[in-house]
Amino acid sequence: MEAATFLGIVVAAISVLMAIVDANNNDSHLVTFVFGDSLAEVGNNNYLQSLAKANHPFYGIDFPGGKATGRFTNGRTIGDIISEKLGVTSPPPYLSLVQNDDAILKGVNYASGGAGILNDTGLYFIERLSFNDQISYFEKTMDAIKLKIGAQPAERLCNEALFFVGIGSNDYVNNFLQPFLVDGQQYTHDEFLGLLVSTFEQQIVRLYQVGARKMVIHGLGPLGCIPSQIVKSKRGQCLNQVNIWVQQFNSRVGSLVKTLSRHLNSSEIVFADTYNDVLDLIVDPIKFGFKVSNSSCCNVDTSIGGLCLASSKVCVDRRNYVFWDAFHPCDAANVILAEKLFSRIFPNSSSSATSPSP
Repeated sequence: MEAATFLGIVVAAISVLMAIVDANNNDSHLVTFVFGDSLAEVGNNNYLQSLAKANHPFYGIDFPGGKATGRFTNGRTIGDIISEKLGVTSPPPYLSLVQNDDAILKGVNYASGGAGILNDTGLYFIERLSFNDQISYFEKTMDAIKLKIGAQPAERLCNEALFFVGIGSNDYVNNFLQPFLVDGQQYTHDEFLGLLVSTFEQQIVRLYQVGARKMVIHGLGPLGCIPSQIVKSKRGQCLNQVNIWVQQFNSRVGSLVKTLSRHLNSSEIVFADTYNDVLDLIVDPIKFGFKVSNSSCCNVDTSIGGLCLASSKVCVDRRNYVFWDAFHPCDAANVILAEKLFSRIFPNSSSSATSPSP
C-alpha cells in the first residue's frame, strides 16, 4: 500500500516545488515522471506476462469511460488526481509508447504492480518492472529525448521535471512478510531494512545521475492495517509489528532523503510521510465520510491474492469504503489523500479534486 503521514516537508523544498509548478504553468508544460508499484500504475503490466494485472472488471468502474485501464482501483490513482490539480495530463504508461513518441516529452509513468526496491520482490508475479527496471527504462527515455530535441534541452527538461517515487510496500507485503520466500527467513528485520535503504539510496542517486533534480519520495502507509494483513489477525485487528517495521522504514528513508538533498548538488528531494493520514482513514472512517475500512469493496479471497476478480461482488456505494481490494484504496479515499498531499506541497494553491460518482 502506498501511504504514510503525508508530510513533514522542509520549507525550502516546498518553496522550490511551488516555483517549479508556477514557472511551468506560466511558461511551458510541466513534465512529470512517475515511478512505483500498483498504487501508481496506470497500465504497464497490461503489456507484460504478469499475474499482477488490473485490466479487467471491476477495476476502472468509476474511471472516465468506465473501463479497466490497468489502474488498481475503481477510479483514479493519487497520481492521476495530483496531475489534475497540477493542470497536466496524467503521464501514460511507458510500455504503451514507442521510443520516438512525442508523448515522452510531456512525462511518463513507469510504475508496475508487484514492483519493489529489491529485484526479487514480487517474483511470483512472473513479470513486473522492478525499480531498477523502471530507472533503466527512464534512461532509455532520456536517450530518446536527446535524439528528439538535443542534449542540452533534454538535460534542462529533466532538471526541471517533477519526479514522483512511491515504492517499498511490496518489499514487505510480497517479500519479507511472505513465509515461503527467502528474504523473510534469511534476514532479521534490521538486516532487511538496511538492505532496502542502502539499495534505495543507490537508486535515487542513479536517478540523479541521469538528470533528476526535483523528487518527491513517498513513504509507506500502515501496511499492518490493510485488508490483506488484517485477515491474518485472529481478532481482525491491525498487525502492530508490521506497522512498527513500516515506521522504521519511513524514519530511515526520511533521514536518507534529507541527507541526499543536502549532498547532491542542485537537488531538491522531499519525503512525503503519509503514514498517519492513511491510518486516520482506517481508524476513524466516519470522520471522512466512509463506513467501512477493515474490508474491501470488491470482495476477494485475501488468502489467494487479494485482487478483485470479474466474478467478485462489488459494493453498491464505493464511497462508503476506504479500500477497493485487499491492498488498494478506492477513488474516494485517493481523493482525500491526494488533497492532503497537494495542500502540503503547494499550500497556496486553490485547486481541488472531486470524486466521481459511482
